[in-house]
Amino acid sequence: MGTFIGHVCPGLLLVLYGLYQAIVVSRAVIFNDSLLYPLWSPKNKGRWARLWKISSEGLLKIVAGSLLVIYEISCTNGALKLMNRELPPRFLYPKEWQHLTMFSLLILNGCVDVMSKNMLPQRCVVLEKGALVLSFYELLLLMVSHAKGSSGIELQVHYLLILVVFLLLLVLTVELWAPEMFQLWMMETLLILIMGSWLIQAGFILYRPVSGYPWDDDDMNDLMFVTTFFCWHVMFDALCLFGIYGFSYFWHRCCYPSLKMMGSKEAPYHKSTPEPLYRLLQEIEQPEKEDQAPLLAKSSPRDKA
Repeated sequence: MGTFIGHVCPGLLLVLYGLYQAIVVSRAVIFNDSLLYPLWSPKNKGRWARLWKISSEGLLKIVAGSLLVIYEISCTNGALKLMNRELPPRFLYPKEWQHLTMFSLLILNGCVDVMSKNMLPQRCVVLEKGALVLSFYELLLLMVSHAKGSSGIELQVHYLLILVVFLLLLVLTVELWAPEMFQLWMMETLLILIMGSWLIQAGFILYRPVSGYPWDDDDMNDLMFVTTFFCWHVMFDALCLFGIYGFSYFWHRCCYPSLKMMGSKEAPYHKSTPEPLYRLLQEIEQPEKEDQAPLLAKSSPRDKA
């Protein structure tokens, strides 16, 4: 990951995922839909319906993490070893092993998503969110340790990235208790966009400066403009998020009648959100009471006679 491609590719994946999540969250906000259990469902049935239900986000995490692991191993000079054979033995490639650990967390998180949505009898949202939060806790620890060997411009770039990861970790932690809160999902989407766009910017700052000249670690102006560029990224990503919401609002409101008819036709196939057991029992007992009411009404005149 210590290359230009190693920063741009993960950043681009995060930006694309953030844009996709921005569209999904905007649609859910506009139609007051559930974020975890949306009302819409695939139209096709039969052989391909089961493939459609596979967790696309989980598969994307697994594929992306696997590709990043392969790229990291291919960029290592020589064999990727953990320790040398000298006495006393020393650890080798510390940053590369940290990168592999980060990518392995992404793969494991994707496996948890696929298992929860496609293998368990009932989807476990707490398991998905808990695995994601645990992955970001470990990512934060790795990022803090990863920045210790940096200085100057590189250290400033990593500190700002650590700030984004920390804020995203707080949002994901709160989502454990409020998984359906739209405000938290909007904040999560914004932070994912910032994280992705800043990784791309970090690749240009550290490895391919636009001016053609490397940034000067001893120049205070360069250090200050790193923070300035980060603030520009925050504003641009926020405008991008609001733009997606505004375009989605305009688009869905113009096509609202047709979408509403589609939603009503597909409503029997959607998976409802899990509710407490006592509420389900009340719903089962209510039709039984309604069926017993006419029988009691008919039997009452006979009792009077």
